[in-house]
Amino acid sequence: MGEEPKLFVNKPRKEHSKQFREQQKGKDFSSPVSSYASSSTMGTQSTTPPPSPPKESFARRYKFVWPMLLAVNLAVGAYLFMRTKKKDTDVEEDVATSVPTKDATAHIAQTPPSSLPIAEPVKREPIPESQQRELFKWILEEKRKLKPKDPEEKRRIDEEKAILKQFIRAKSIPAV
Repeated sequence: MGEEPKLFVNKPRKEHSKQFREQQKGKDFSSPVSSYASSSTMGTQSTTPPPSPPKESFARRYKFVWPMLLAVNLAVGAYLFMRTKKKDTDVEEDVATSVPTKDATAHIAQTPPSSLPIAEPVKREPIPESQQRELFKWILEEKRKLKPKDPEEKRRIDEEKAILKQFIRAKSIPAV
């Protein structure tokens, strides 16, 4: 009878399978006696140790890392997206409140200047010196609570405190 198929523990490489096919072709052309002799020699060669298993790739070796890496990447992306979106909406709100709309500017441009009411400056009573001194003292206390971030800011705060101290110590506060 013919040879039984061999069961491999590991899949043979292409090189080995090519060699095996070439040997089989060589056997087909030889005489039956020589094929029997070669098959008996093949039986003795099959005791050689099987080839070492192929090394796994880096991606397959650490396949448990990929889902974690994907989740962290998505979380960071979402955080950055939301942070920039929040800043953009704040800027748009500031611009919307400071810049008049096109409708308001068009309405002002269409009305003749004689029909626009002229706003008179509001006359306010002067604030008494005692209240001004109390206000300066309060501002000075708030300036003392501030923590400067750099030397330049510290210098500016110290100058403002010195000016406030001069106003508080003065006999009369200059009118604005």
